[in-house]
Amino acid sequence: MVTATITTIRRHGMVAFVLLACLAMSIATTAQANPRYAAIVVDVESGEVLHAANADETRYPASLTKMMTLYLLFEALENGSMSLHQALPVSAQAAAMPASKLWLKAGSSITVEDAILALVVRSANDVAVVIAEALGGSERQFGQMMTAKARELGMPVTQFRNASGLPDNGQTTTARDMATLSIRLMQDFPQYYRYFSTQSFTYRGTTHNSHNRLVRNYAGADGLKTGFIRASGFNVATSAVRDGRRILSVVMGGFTAQSRDTHMADLLDRGFARASLLGRGDWVAQSDFSGDFMANSGGRQAPETPAAPRGGSSTLLASLETSTIERQVATSAPPAVRSGTAQGSAEDPIRDLIARSAPPAASSERVVHRLEPVGPSGGWGVQVGAFSDADNARSLASRAADRLTSELAGARIDVNETNGPQKVFRARLVNLDENQAYRACRSLVQEGMDCMVINAGL
Repeated sequence: MVTATITTIRRHGMVAFVLLACLAMSIATTAQANPRYAAIVVDVESGEVLHAANADETRYPASLTKMMTLYLLFEALENGSMSLHQALPVSAQAAAMPASKLWLKAGSSITVEDAILALVVRSANDVAVVIAEALGGSERQFGQMMTAKARELGMPVTQFRNASGLPDNGQTTTARDMATLSIRLMQDFPQYYRYFSTQSFTYRGTTHNSHNRLVRNYAGADGLKTGFIRASGFNVATSAVRDGRRILSVVMGGFTAQSRDTHMADLLDRGFARASLLGRGDWVAQSDFSGDFMANSGGRQAPETPAAPRGGSSTLLASLETSTIERQVATSAPPAVRSGTAQGSAEDPIRDLIARSAPPAASSERVVHRLEPVGPSGGWGVQVGAFSDADNARSLASRAADRLTSELAGARIDVNETNGPQKVFRARLVNLDENQAYRACRSLVQEGMDCMVINAGL
C-alpha cells in the first residue's frame, strides 16, 4: 500500500543529486591516493556521462595516442588518398623507434592494412611513425595535424607531439577527450572499427597477440585501445554492447594492466546497470541524471547551462535543498569483476582504491557518508529510486528485494508517495535495523543498483 510521508522532497531529483554528491567525494579520495587516475563512462547513444572521475584533468595519453593516428589514416582511406593495399615506406627514423615495435627495417615497406593491425594489436611505435611520415611528411608535422583534428572533433585540451604516445611532456589529454575520440572513431568510421577487436595478426611469419585482454574477457567488449608509459600509468579505452546498448569507458592511470582491466570491468558493469534503470522511461529527472552530456555523441548536445565543477563536492552539496534531518547515504566499492576478467594481486594498490569508501561529508551540509552505522536501531530501510508512477517504483523495489541475501529476507517493500505539486513515488525496502540497512545497500550497490540508507520512520 502506498503510504504518506511526513517529510517532503523539495526537489524531485534529490536522490540523483545525492548520489552524485557521493560520487564527487569518492573522486576526491581516489585522486588523492593516485594522482594519475581518471575515468569516464558514457552511454554512447544518448551521450550521457554515467560516471566521471577527474575526467577533465590533464593526463598523458600514452598509446591511446594511436587512436588519433588511426583516425587520420581512416580519413585518408575514406577520401581515397590511400588504399588498404598501398605500401608505406619505412624510414631510418621509424625503424629506430623503441619498443613496442614490429622491428621494421629501414628501406622496407608495410601495407596500410598491416599498419592498422600493427597499431591495434602490437601498438607498434615504428609503424606509428611510418603512418605519420606518409600522411604528414614528418612526425612533427603530423603531430600538428593530430592536434588540429582534435580541435575539430571537439577535444579542446589535447595536445599531440608524436604519433605513438611515447613520453613527451607536451603530449597531454583528458579522459573526456579520449572518450570523444573513441566515440568519433566508432561513429565516423564504422567500416574500420572492426579492426579494434582484432586479437592477433601474423606479419612475415610472426604472430603478434593483442595487449587488450578486455576484448577477450569482458562479455560484449568489441574494441579500442590500451596504453602505458611510466608517467601515465596503465590506460585503456573500451567500448562494449549489452542488450543493444553501447557504453564507452576510458580509464587512465592504473597501477597495473590487471587492476586497470578489473576497474574497467567494474565501471562497465555499473554503467550498464545504471543506464538500464535510466532507460525505463519513468525515472524521475532521467533526462539529466548526471547533468553531463558528451557534445559529440548520439546527437545530444551538451547543455548550455554550465554544470557544477566536477572536481569538488562542496558546490554540488550546496545545491541540495536538504532538510534539517540528517540523511545517511550508503557508499560502497564497485562490484567484483566476473570470473574470466584479470584480477590484480592482493597487494595491488588500485584494488584498495576501488574498495575504499568515500570520506565523510562536511557537517554543515548535514549529509553523512559512511560504510558502517554507528549502532543498531529499529525502523530503518533503503531507498533505490524515485518514480512518477507507483507501479514502476514497486517493480524496482521488488527487484531490489529479490537481490538481497536470505538474512535480509525480512525486508518489506514500501512505495512512499511524497507531498508536492508533482507526485513522486519512492521505491523502498523497510523493516530493517540500521546494520541490516547498511548491509542491504552494500549488497545492492554490488549488484549495480544505486541505494540510499534511510530512517523509515522519517
